[in-house]
Amino acid sequence: MFTDSAGRITRFSSDPIDLANAQRLPKRAILPGLVNVHSHAFQRVIRGRTEYRSGAERDTFWTWRESMYHAANLLSPDALYHAARMAYLEMLLSGITTVGEFHYVHRAPGGVPYQDRNLLGLQVLRAAGETGLRIALLRTAYVRAGWGKPVDPGQVRFLTPRVRDFIADTEALRAVLPPAATIGVAPHSVRAVPLDYLRELADYARSNGLPLHMHVAEQPAEVEACLAEYGKRPVEFLQQQGILNSHFTGIHAIHITAEEAAYLGEAKAQVCACPTSERNLGDGAVPADRLMDAGAGICFGSDSNVQIDILEDARLLEYHLRMNKLERVVLAPGSSKDALARRLFTSATETGAASLRVPAGSLEVGRQADFFTVDLDDPSLAGAGSGALLNHIVFSLERTAVRDVAVGGKLVVRDGRHPLAEQITREFAEVQRDLWANA
Repeated sequence: MFTDSAGRITRFSSDPIDLANAQRLPKRAILPGLVNVHSHAFQRVIRGRTEYRSGAERDTFWTWRESMYHAANLLSPDALYHAARMAYLEMLLSGITTVGEFHYVHRAPGGVPYQDRNLLGLQVLRAAGETGLRIALLRTAYVRAGWGKPVDPGQVRFLTPRVRDFIADTEALRAVLPPAATIGVAPHSVRAVPLDYLRELADYARSNGLPLHMHVAEQPAEVEACLAEYGKRPVEFLQQQGILNSHFTGIHAIHITAEEAAYLGEAKAQVCACPTSERNLGDGAVPADRLMDAGAGICFGSDSNVQIDILEDARLLEYHLRMNKLERVVLAPGSSKDALARRLFTSATETGAASLRVPAGSLEVGRQADFFTVDLDDPSLAGAGSGALLNHIVFSLERTAVRDVAVGGKLVVRDGRHPLAEQITREFAEVQRDLWANA
């Protein structure tokens, strides 16, 4: 594999002269880098800190959300940077080479803008750049607590009330993006962004060729709120407004009808499933069979970062359906022995890259040289052989097998080690001690 100065693949060669000078990776398999389409890096600070019942009769997504808001309002810009570095280090060590960061903490505690309105976005970009991770920063618009609801004090750091300010801030950030970063637009949800604001953002994204990501139908209460305000379910409403297209990615899309799945498929839109996070939050299971049959693309995200393992998310997409349907191999598009593994791995790579509109996700000329290697002697892969290797990787791979990770042709993880791992881990631990000292 040969690359140019921008990290793009220019050619492959089996010429003996080239092979004589090649860097060899014995007993390794090389795979396209995994794409994590949906992350909230700051939520890395609450991992393991919400797994108890907090006095409520039932613990749900909505009670968890209050704990998340509490943490979001504790974070300084420096703490956010360290949380993002920790999350991004973990991603690289698991074979992820690109992240879509759904970034919605924009303001200082109390809701006052920083002097540099993009300060927190720049901290996230800095964290990705230092670790070596490719990033699509999905700037998130948050306007209200919901239709007819008063301002929620827990959300004031997220809010950008005027759409012209949001677009101006996005343009200012676009002007200073580092080479391995791109940008997208992310109206948070139908409940958080009113219609006029949403239409203007969709027009802005479309006219600039930017990806448009949005939480959709994650919880039944979200569906009920959309019905109350607009008389339509969320996906139905977005379809009616002309917002669904091939640049659109709906995050979660769990509580949808067959008709809504068809709308997403007809639009050639993507759905980002986050199975690890969704089961942690009690959201429900993404109806991936219905979506894939309709023609929608499926990709994956780590979301709340309670665990970071995109291949685990890929297998869980299938396993959740097996539990619900009491049958196996639900998503296989054919009868070949690796048809299911190929479909899930494509979702974890190529479809994710398409969702973020980045030239990665596959090892071919003109794409970025983003890849990871796995140790064929790792216990989780031992005995796989070439015929069953992809099945082993998708359904059984442990993170101990990931040895090398390259982004743009540059190795950022070598033999399982990142050069900043000890520093990042130590500094994140210090942030956690400070954040939770009185918890």
